[in-house]
Amino acid sequence: MPRKSYDCSGVIPACLLPLHDDLSIDEKSYRKHLRDVAGVKGVAAITVNGHASEVSSCTFEEQEMLLASALDEIGDKVPLVNGVYSDGGTDAVRIARMADQKGASALLVFPSNVFILGSRPEMILDHYRRIADATDLPLIIFQFPSNTPLGYSHEVLARLIEEIPSIKAMKDGCGDPARHEMTVRELQSDSRPFHVLSTHSAWLLSSLVNGCNGLLSGAGSTIADLQVQLFDAVKGNDLAKAKEVAARIYPTTSAFYGAPGVDMHNRMKEAQVILGRLPNAAVRPPLQKLGDAEIERIRKAMQAARITAEGALPAAA
Repeated sequence: MPRKSYDCSGVIPACLLPLHDDLSIDEKSYRKHLRDVAGVKGVAAITVNGHASEVSSCTFEEQEMLLASALDEIGDKVPLVNGVYSDGGTDAVRIARMADQKGASALLVFPSNVFILGSRPEMILDHYRRIADATDLPLIIFQFPSNTPLGYSHEVLARLIEEIPSIKAMKDGCGDPARHEMTVRELQSDSRPFHVLSTHSAWLLSSLVNGCNGLLSGAGSTIADLQVQLFDAVKGNDLAKAKEVAARIYPTTSAFYGAPGVDMHNRMKEAQVILGRLPNAAVRPPLQKLGDAEIERIRKAMQAARITAEGALPAAA
């Protein structure tokens, strides 16, 4: 299958990872989930092997299988963005090469968890250079919250973009509205195409109005149709429509993005089961099954947002 070229912009849902009760991968449900998300009109690409698919619990061989299954199932419909999640540079290069050889269209590069104790700019640049030297695929920076050591400074981001030409976009999860706006205004560029993709799903409308050229979010696993509507409305300067869609999204935001943040994709899995899209919400340790009260809260949020197994219902008259 020919690789799909991709400019790393637009609405990019990150898919979930269905599991059996014994915590093995449910490939049949995974393929159905991919078809569901890729079937949403307006989706630009799909991300696999990211946070939403519990990549930290997946072996290299499982990641390889998940990408291969995704390419087989939906590779003729949308580009595939593959996560590069590794603490070590050698393993990161191995994942990048595998994704390139399999047929991914872009790579989402996570920061090394080694940097949780702090880092020097040359460490970060070297991490990206090694990956860039191993593949010609476009790279997407994963910017973590700026109040953590895994977040990159504005100066480091500027150097990454300037010194590594294959970096084409950034998934911005800095968590700081002022910093986010500065990133869009100062780093996003058409002359040397570089796109800022919002992952600020808890305040997506206010994030997008800064001018982001896309969004990359695990919530797209469940509300991709609403995300496309919101993105299109903002791009079309239709504020009334954007506010209407944002109001539809708000109950899901409240359901998915409460504390602790580590449960966000756990909650999305429960929503998939509630909606009848997936048969099981099992998660791999250290994640744990949600309690009945929280599952009921998610159920009510899906009802309030008027989301069904088929997707979001038309707006009420």
